[in-house]
Amino acid sequence: MLRNWITVIGFSLITAISTNVYAKDLPDFTELAEKHGAEVVNISVTQNVRAGRNAMPFPGMEGDEQMQEFFKRFGIPGMPGMPGQNGAPQPDYKSQSLGSGFIISSDGYILTNAHVINEADEVIVKLSDKREFKAKIIGADKRTDVALVKIEASGLPKVTIGDSSKLKVGEWVAAIGSPFGLENTMTAGIVSAKGRALPQENFVPFIQTDVAINPGNSGGPLFNLAGEVVGINSQIYSRSGGSMGLSFAIPIDVAIDISNQLKASGKITRGWLGIAIQEITKELAESFGM
Repeated sequence: MLRNWITVIGFSLITAISTNVYAKDLPDFTELAEKHGAEVVNISVTQNVRAGRNAMPFPGMEGDEQMQEFFKRFGIPGMPGMPGQNGAPQPDYKSQSLGSGFIISSDGYILTNAHVINEADEVIVKLSDKREFKAKIIGADKRTDVALVKIEASGLPKVTIGDSSKLKVGEWVAAIGSPFGLENTMTAGIVSAKGRALPQENFVPFIQTDVAINPGNSGGPLFNLAGEVVGINSQIYSRSGGSMGLSFAIPIDVAIDISNQLKASGKITRGWLGIAIQEITKELAESFGM
């Protein structure tokens, strides 16, 4: 009996020690959430959509009379731009969407994604203390998916900008945002890859993580364990619409460079190389010695 008790106590002691050692190896995100949660904002966007009898639900069809007639005859009742059951045109309506952002200066400048505020007629920023402000769009760059907005406020808590070039694969990171409108939600994971190129996204070397990102997280910050912002959560790869552990963030150095240009001029200026193809005539061939 004594030997059995010694065995049980010894096993319990080993289990407790192993658990404590394992727990010490895991990061503690509580301090990061407490110190930096107030620097993250919820962004609500409203777009006024005009829906007349001749409005088409798909871009590029406005001038196609045959397609208009087709949709008038076979369109779904209640669909924007389609006549209702009584033949009357549908009224204009408001489209609303949610996203996230973070404060980069105490006087109210906020970074988010360009696709969050795209074609917005009204942008409302909600702080962690429940105050709401109507925001002004300073500028947006669709190619990098970075946008800068401004609210009229002062003394706001602002993020600390980190160095995304120092990130290492396997490093712990955390996201704070508003997935599905659930404000100040924190999720955590690791850096899966750096410099990731995505199809038709040639301007951003994305940071790939396995942090759980869902609709509403777009535009929110990606923090390292030091509480510094190293990226803007921008995209996910998903077959279901929810998180599958494939999230992509814009490196903060790219975002800050874009925001500085937007703040200065409201637009982005890029160099370009123009190449044109010209047929070689007999005269040109002789002039070039070909």
